[in-house]
Amino acid sequence: MIKIEHYTYRITWSPTDEEFVGLVAEFPSLSWLAPSQVLALEGIQKCVRGVVKELKQSGETIPTPLAERSYSGEFKVRIPSLVHRALVLEAAEENVSLNRLVSSKLAR
Repeated sequence: MIKIEHYTYRITWSPTDEEFVGLVAEFPSLSWLAPSQVLALEGIQKCVRGVVKELKQSGETIPTPLAERSYSGEFKVRIPSLVHRALVLEAAEENVSLNRLVSSKLAR
């Protein structure tokens, strides 16, 4: 059973709308405007609850919350050969593996 509270919510100010906007990472097309942060969160959660209910009723796939997904810690990325060479040289100069160097750069 999906708990809508486990989804990844973000509340930010919208200068265009002059209100707070509630967003949810797992449903990027959804948003909710409100005059306060609390109301924006409550509104976007209510919206998500409705969408999840509709998805259930229609038999469609309901996104798993990011917090409940498993991550291997591995992903592949393609980069230009010159960038690859520069990173290998930098790793060698710092006496670390290429993996450790790239991992530390991504963590910044």
